[in-house]
Amino acid sequence: MEKIILASNNSNKVREVKEILRDMNVEIISMKEAGIDLDIEENGTTFEENALIKARAVCKLTGNITIADDSGLEVDYLDKQPGVYSARFMGHDTSYDIKNQAIIDKLKGVEGNDRSARFVAAIAAVFPDGKELVTRGTMEGLIAREPAGENGFGYDPIVYIPEYGCCSAQLSPEEKNKISHRGKALRKMKEELIQYIR
Repeated sequence: MEKIILASNNSNKVREVKEILRDMNVEIISMKEAGIDLDIEENGTTFEENALIKARAVCKLTGNITIADDSGLEVDYLDKQPGVYSARFMGHDTSYDIKNQAIIDKLKGVEGNDRSARFVAAIAAVFPDGKELVTRGTMEGLIAREPAGENGFGYDPIVYIPEYGCCSAQLSPEEKNKISHRGKALRKMKEELIQYIR
């Protein structure tokens, strides 16, 4: 069975990736499970660049096919911030409760579609022979007026999904995987990977 390393130790991301790729004939392991302790500087200016930086570093170290994602929230009213700095917004150690409230506060008085935002995910796969694949997925929504929901993580409680009439954090994991930015990007990546992994 082919082993793929996921260049992440985020347990929520690891769970989502394993769930979506579970019917492929591959074993997916996190950096922690692979015994890798690597501090990777994500200095790209796009989600795609950062995903590739992570996947290349781990693939080079291990010689295994590596997939990595970079994802975040773009708020149109804030010139698409926090964008690639979503995890680092207001500092790595700042809780998402504080980050989420700060974004809501910045949109005080902003109405309707001017509250538009989206989750973006780029997935990169890097092969030991140097081959690289990149896919992208988005989930459109609006910044909610207050956080809602206990599911998901990060900015999920403040992104309202109009067609579902609730915030991302109010969706079940199964519903979220169907429509999420990471789910879309991963399914595209799965289609690409199937051509290379038998």
